[in-house]
Amino acid sequence: MDSIWYFERVNLFKILCPTKFGKFEDSHVIKSYNKDEFVYFTDDPANNIYMISSGKVKILNYTENGEEIVKGILATGDIFGEMAVLGEDKRNDFAQVIDNKTSVCQMSLEELQGLMLENKKFALSINKLIGLRIRRLERKLDSLVFKDVRTRLIDFIKDLIKTSGQEYNEGIRINHFYTHKDVADLIGTSRQTVTTVINELKSEGLLNFKRKEIFIFNPGQFSQA
Repeated sequence: MDSIWYFERVNLFKILCPTKFGKFEDSHVIKSYNKDEFVYFTDDPANNIYMISSGKVKILNYTENGEEIVKGILATGDIFGEMAVLGEDKRNDFAQVIDNKTSVCQMSLEELQGLMLENKKFALSINKLIGLRIRRLERKLDSLVFKDVRTRLIDFIKDLIKTSGQEYNEGIRINHFYTHKDVADLIGTSRQTVTTVINELKSEGLLNFKRKEIFIFNPGQFSQA
């Protein structure tokens, strides 16, 4: 996995919130949302980017039949709406809040572009982040077409190992915020199916999936699963 990945797990809100930059302090907005409210809709003008100061937001779209397709689930410190940097003038997806009392910091595209012009390293990081998001979506589409649910779930956990895994005794511990429903949305299946596959992996002694932690008991065996 590209080392750029780790940039996604940085708390970007703490770095980018305009309160960190005096000239933007008076113009920025932090707005609170309740569960199921939308931050933006498809075809809305793409003139802002957003940073999550607390809570969770999912990025999604719908098929012609009304079926929901979840592109990503983001949490505190994550950034979204960033495709505006590449010239997107209208949103091509939806951003919907998952948790009650979710707070989102809004920054105008003009403000972000100003910061990028002032700091080349920062600009490179933003561009890498966007490229990474695109590659992740491409991998997800390939996975939905060519892999079964068990393989998709294992690949999802392997990605978490690379981004959030920590050595723990002889295994690996992963701190995470995903519910079974979140995982199901991300890998394109039902919550019941995810629960069934997780129980199978537990019974095989490969992992223990808890609410906020996943334990991988034998990383070598899991990598071959």
